[in-house]
Amino acid sequence: MKRSIPALIAATLVAATLTTGTASAAPAHRPKPVVKCEFTPTPENPAAKPVRIPSATARAKGTVDVFFLTNYGPFVVRMDRANAPCGVHNFVHLVQSRFYDSTQCFRLTNSARLGVLQCGDIYRQEEGGPGYKFPDEVTGKETYPRGTVAYGNQGPGTNGSEFFVVHSFANIAPNYTVLGHVIAGMSTFDRMVAAGIADPDQDGPPVKPIRIYKVWSF
Repeated sequence: MKRSIPALIAATLVAATLTTGTASAAPAHRPKPVVKCEFTPTPENPAAKPVRIPSATARAKGTVDVFFLTNYGPFVVRMDRANAPCGVHNFVHLVQSRFYDSTQCFRLTNSARLGVLQCGDIYRQEEGGPGYKFPDEVTGKETYPRGTVAYGNQGPGTNGSEFFVVHSFANIAPNYTVLGHVIAGMSTFDRMVAAGIADPDQDGPPVKPIRIYKVWSF
């Protein structure tokens, strides 16, 4: 049976990321550490796509690789469960629910203070979440260098589906939960930035729409 093009792309990316190292499996006789998460429904802001609230128990050890296919090319994010167990748990849940498939990234910035791509908003910038929110997982010492992937929010404890990828640097307060880092495909973001931003302040919609076709987790 012939494999589909998305499957071949995913397989290629998996092979590429193997050289960066993978987390070793825990011994079978040791239970995996878990944490309890609090997901609160937001009836005033219902889900933009059909999705259930995640389970309240999240793994707090290991990593998970998330693969994105966009109209500018692919990229891979390695997410750290230990650093943000509830955040990663939620992101994987949304990926498995196909929440991010066939969506658009509405904000691209390239200013002296902030260079990020913002995604995860289904309707428009900062509108169209999963119908629930959950608390931040921050220490106050977070930094956001190139390749960082973190949750966006509209204030403390308002995490949902919105996230951003730092394509250059982000001189911002440590108020955003860090999910992980891009381990392959940063050139994809360089192409996005080179295509331009439809705003003289370099903070707004991209000149050419940035579309997420498909997202997988492994």
